[in-house]
Amino acid sequence: MEPQSQNLKTAPFLTLGRFHISEDYGFLLPNPLMPLLNCQFLTGYREWRLAHLVLSFITMGYVWQDGETQPKEILPRNLALPFVEVSKNLGLPPILLHSDLVLANWATRNPGGPLEIRNLDTIFSFPGGESLRGFILVTVLVEKAAVPGIKALVQAVNAILQPSPDSLLQALQRLRVSIQDITGALGQMHDYVNPDVFYSVIRIFLSGWKDNPALPVGLVYEGVSKEPLSYSGGSAAQSTILHAFDEFLGVRHSKESADFLHRMRDYMPPSHRAFIEEICGAPSLRTHVLSSGNGQLLTAYNQCVESLAALRTYHLALVTKYLITAPSKAKARRTSHLPRPPQALEERGTGGSAVMSFLKSVRDKTLEALLHPSG
Repeated sequence: MEPQSQNLKTAPFLTLGRFHISEDYGFLLPNPLMPLLNCQFLTGYREWRLAHLVLSFITMGYVWQDGETQPKEILPRNLALPFVEVSKNLGLPPILLHSDLVLANWATRNPGGPLEIRNLDTIFSFPGGESLRGFILVTVLVEKAAVPGIKALVQAVNAILQPSPDSLLQALQRLRVSIQDITGALGQMHDYVNPDVFYSVIRIFLSGWKDNPALPVGLVYEGVSKEPLSYSGGSAAQSTILHAFDEFLGVRHSKESADFLHRMRDYMPPSHRAFIEEICGAPSLRTHVLSSGNGQLLTAYNQCVESLAALRTYHLALVTKYLITAPSKAKARRTSHLPRPPQALEERGTGGSAVMSFLKSVRDKTLEALLHPSG
C-alpha cells in the first residue's frame, strides 16, 4: 500500500485548465472568433505567394458559395484586410489569379518522380473533383512544356545582339518544338476534364467581379473601400507564355484584343510582367530576319508563327467544347445531378472577354505575322 500513497502525494491537483476546459464555458472554446490574420510573420516571396493562394481560394469559395444567383456582395474585413495587404505586397490584385490557381498550386506526390499528371496533385481545391484537379494540373503541364521555349527566347535575344545566326536558328527551332509540345500538353484536357463538370460546377469559382452581370458593380472589400472594387476572374490570358511569344515574334493584335491582353498583364506577378517588357524592348526579331537575307532563319521564324497559330486554333476548339457546346447540352438536359449552369458569363471567358471572337482574332492576327521573302 505504501507505493500507492507515495503516488497520491506526488500527483498534481486536478484542474480544468490543464485540459483546456473553461471554468465558465466547459468544453466550449471561449470566444472562438480569431483575431485578424497578421501578415507580419510571413517571410520571403514564397510565403507571400502561398498566402495569396490561400486567401484567394477562401475568397472565391465565400463569394460564389451559393452560385451566381446569390453571390456575396461584401467580403468581410477579416478576409478583405489581410488579402489586400498580401496583394499589395506582391503587386497583385486581391482575387484568384492564374498565378494562384496554377503556378503556385501544385505538388509532386513523389518528389523524385516525373512531372506528369499521375505524379502531381493540387494543394488547394474547389468543388469539381477529378475534373478540377485535371484542369489545374494539365495547365501546370502546359506551363512546364513552355520552359524550353522561354529559354529559347533568352537564347534568341542574345543571339541577335551578338550576332550569331547559328545560335538564333537553333533557338527558333527550340521555340517551335516547345510551342508544339504546349499544344500536346493542352490536349490532355480531353482525358482529364469533363466539359459538363467544368461548365456547371468549376467555372463559377474562377469568375471575377468585372464585366460580370452576376456582380455588376463589383465586390465591397470591407474595411478597405466603401465603394465596390472590380477585378477580372482567372484567365489563361494571365499566363505570361503567349504574351512573351507574341512580343518576341512581333505578333500584333487588334486594338480590342490588345487592350484586353495588356489589362491581363496587371494580373501577373510584376517580375513576369517585367520579363515581357524586356522581350518587348529587345531588338526586333522580324526586322533582323528580314534584313539578314537568311532563308533558313526566315523559314524557322515562319514555322514558329505557324505553330503558334496552330496552338491557338487548338485552344479555340477546346474552348468551343468546354464553353459553347457544354452549356447547350446542359440546357437540353431536363434533369441532372449537376447544378444549373451559370448564365451570367455565357459565351464569355472567366476573365470577362467575349471569348470566341477574341480567340479567333488573336489566331488570325498571329497568321498575319508570317514573313514573305523579298524579291
